[in-house]
Amino acid sequence: MESVRAVLIDIDGVLTVSWKPLPGAVEALRQIRASGLGVALVTNTTSRTRASIAATLGEAGFPVDAEDILTAPAVTAAYLAERHPGARCSLLNSGDIREDLAGVTLIDEGDIEDRIEGGIEGETNGDTGGDKDTVPDVVVVGGAGPEFGYAALNRAFGHLQRGARLIAMHRNLYWRTDQGLQLDTGAFLIGLERAARTEAEITGKPAPAFFETALARLGVGPDEALMVGDDIESDVLAAQRAGITGVLVKTGKYLPETHRAASGEPDHVLDSFADLPALLDAAASR
Repeated sequence: MESVRAVLIDIDGVLTVSWKPLPGAVEALRQIRASGLGVALVTNTTSRTRASIAATLGEAGFPVDAEDILTAPAVTAAYLAERHPGARCSLLNSGDIREDLAGVTLIDEGDIEDRIEGGIEGETNGDTGGDKDTVPDVVVVGGAGPEFGYAALNRAFGHLQRGARLIAMHRNLYWRTDQGLQLDTGAFLIGLERAARTEAEITGKPAPAFFETALARLGVGPDEALMVGDDIESDVLAAQRAGITGVLVKTGKYLPETHRAASGEPDHVLDSFADLPALLDAAASR
C-alpha cells in the first residue's frame, strides 16, 4: 500500500448505480486525481462505448475522459486481433458497442439466416449449410438484456454446434440497478457452455489479461496498483491473484453472504468508494 502509484476502479456499483453517482464518489475521485495517482476505470460494462461512458460520467461531475476508461469490449477487440485474427464474429450483446470493437469483423445475422439451408439450428452433422464467408468463426457474448431471448440464444447455440469458438466479455451473474439486482450474461453463458459442450474464453474481468492491460496503460507494476470493486470474485480477488492490492466496497452488488462464501479475503473492505482517500492517506503516512 505504501508504494501505490495508480488506482484501478470499477464503475458500476462503485462510482455509480444506474449511472447515478453514489454518495461521495465524485469528490473522492477528485481527491485521488489531485493527489497525482494514476487512474483507470476498468469495467465489464458492455452496453455503452468508452466515449459514451466518459460523457455520462463527465456530466455527473466525475473528472474522467474516454482515455481513462478500459472496457471489456475494447479488451475483447484486442484479444480477437491477437488470438483470432480475421475471424468472422457473431455478436450477442445488449447495446451498440461497435465503436469499441474496431477491427472486428461482425457478421450480419439476417444474412446468415438467409444462407443457412435446412432450417434446423440444432443440426450436428458438421455441414454448415451456409456460405463460408458468412458463417461465423466466433460467437462473441457481451452484456445481457432484452436481446438475450430464445431465438438469439438458440442461434448462438447453432453456431457453436457448427464449430464456432465461444468468447464472452465476462461471466457476471448479475449487477445492481436502481431497480435491484438484474440477471447478467453469466446466467445464460452457463447454459450455452453446457449445451454446446464447450468453455468460453473470457476477456473481461476476472481474466488476468484485463488487469495486465490496465497496468500497462498506467505504466505501473501490480505491486504499485490498487483495485477497487464491488464484486469480490471478479474485481477484488482476481486483482489480488494478479498481484494487485484489492479493496472491496459494500455498495453495488455487494452482499454479505457472497462475501462470506468467497474463495478468499480482500486486502481491504470499505463501506464505499468515498472512504478510499482516507485509506490512501493512512497508507502514505506510514
